Amino acid sequence: MASFSFGAGNARKIARLPLYALGRLVTLVTPRTESWVFGCGAGIGDGALALWQVAAEHGRDAVWLTDDPREARDAAALGIPTLRKSSLAGFWATARAGVIVVAYGFGDVNPYAIGSGFVAQLWHGIPLKRIGLDAPETLRSPIRVGAALVSRALGLMYRAAARRIDLLPAASHLVRGRLESAFGLPAERIVVTGEPRTDVLSRGTAEERRESAQTVIRRLVPDLPGERLVMYAPTWRDGEPDPAVPGAADWKAIDEALARHDAVLLVRSHRLGAGDYAPPAGVSRVRSLGAELLNDVTPALPGLDALVTDYSSLVYDAALVPLPVLFLAPDVAAYARRRGFYGAYRDVAGHDAATTWAELLPQLDALLGDPAVAAERTARSRALSERVHAFHDGRSAERVYAAIVARAGLAPDVPRPAGRSTGPNDPNDRVRKATR
Repeated sequence: MASFSFGAGNARKIARLPLYALGRLVTLVTPRTESWVFGCGAGIGDGALALWQVAAEHGRDAVWLTDDPREARDAAALGIPTLRKSSLAGFWATARAGVIVVAYGFGDVNPYAIGSGFVAQLWHGIPLKRIGLDAPETLRSPIRVGAALVSRALGLMYRAAARRIDLLPAASHLVRGRLESAFGLPAERIVVTGEPRTDVLSRGTAEERRESAQTVIRRLVPDLPGERLVMYAPTWRDGEPDPAVPGAADWKAIDEALARHDAVLLVRSHRLGAGDYAPPAGVSRVRSLGAELLNDVTPALPGLDALVTDYSSLVYDAALVPLPVLFLAPDVAAYARRRGFYGAYRDVAGHDAATTWAELLPQLDALLGDPAVAAERTARSRALSERVHAFHDGRSAERVYAAIVARAGLAPDVPRPAGRSTGPNDPNDRVRKATR
């Protein structure tokens, strides 16, 4: 079942308005330092970790904020100091920070202490479905009485909050336009630097990336009964049930198709609302690779042989690999009405998106069985990458860091204290090695 909906989230925001007001009063009289705080709604990863690596290399005084014990353990393994974001220490660290880095929203750090800090919102993928102010779903009223008035009020709140964002990186000028509209930001606050979260898809050779990704996948999902890996990554349905969950006959046909090509299907449900993708007994070639196993899936993409998705921004990440992609969109008409897309869906998915598993499986058979089909699908992804990614050099995090430093008026580097270790036990060195 879904664990989040915009209606419920908006209700919580309204209930917490007094806390936001109180926090604003505190930050008005609290001087900011040159320290940094980081947070990421998906855990220790994504663009926030890529930018952390660069900030650490430049000697920044920084801390990661989280309330999740697993995230704290993951951070400790990388030598990253953490504080509980909901604690007084987390509030104070956010209130004092000169630079605040988030990847999902202000709730990635302590949301009541954002105040006048320099906010870098890294976001978490190129939007295909409409987001923010462009999506009516974002402003869904939590109550039916006076819903239109409440939605307008939520829109005003959203715009006011978005105005606190000082820098938002974009993958390209095409994506920049989408973000400008979705966040209601002036154009100068959105910089075309590339996405730090996808740097990992451009570093090293293709062979090195594939080997590293497969090592991670096979460590997390041992004893895979096949050599070829296909990921199915349905997107979140805004709290509604997922219509693409296979039926009994679908599961049997999926398993048979995978067996024909010695393949495994890795199901990557959305972290905010996982569908019931547990296969019945007898289905042996389907495995879960959810966020509970791997919070940041981007580095794993080069280890795949194909991706199946619907409206997920993963299609743009896969384009950088490039990875052949198939589309399964059973509710595309309803989703377009309720959420909407940037451009036409067929501009990304083509004219052959499947609406059922029965339609999809022949496409998967062809993709895994015919090198010419695989090459054509890969060429589609490569062309999509050229449209939406302005950079393919793995240095987007460096460009974002430089933009933050310049716009926040910081010195470009913080000298290391005399005698500070730079050997294998230096936390910053561990971060660099673990994220490369």
